[in-house]
This record gives sequence, C-alpha cells and structure tokens, in this order.
Amino acid sequence: MSEHSSMKNRITGKFHQVKGKVKENAGRLFGNQELEAEGRKENLSGKVQDKIGQVEKVLGV
Repeated sequence: MSEHSSMKNRITGKFHQVKGKVKENAGRLFGNQELEAEGRKENLSGKVQDKIGQVEKVLGV
C-alpha cells in the first residue's frame, strides 16, 4: 500500500461517517429505528476505515 491508499481510506472513512450520521439523524427524526441503526453501523465502519488509513500512514505501508 502507499500514501495514496492511506489517504483514500481516510477520505472514504470520513465520507461514510458523514453519511452514517445523516442516516442516523434522519432515522431518529422520522422514527425509523432501522435507518437509525444502519446509520450508526455506517458511521462506525467509517471510523474504522479512517483509523486504518491513519495506521497505514504511520507505518508507511
């Protein structure tokens, strides 16, 4: 992997965090527990992907 890969993971992770928050808030607003849970899951997976990108950058992988 390269610097490009770590940056791609970080950007994609941030995107999924934002998208997840939007879904979570929309689900809460409209009383849709399924959408809210989906948003939390996507937000969490985005955080994980962002952290992977950070680790890759530090390790120079």
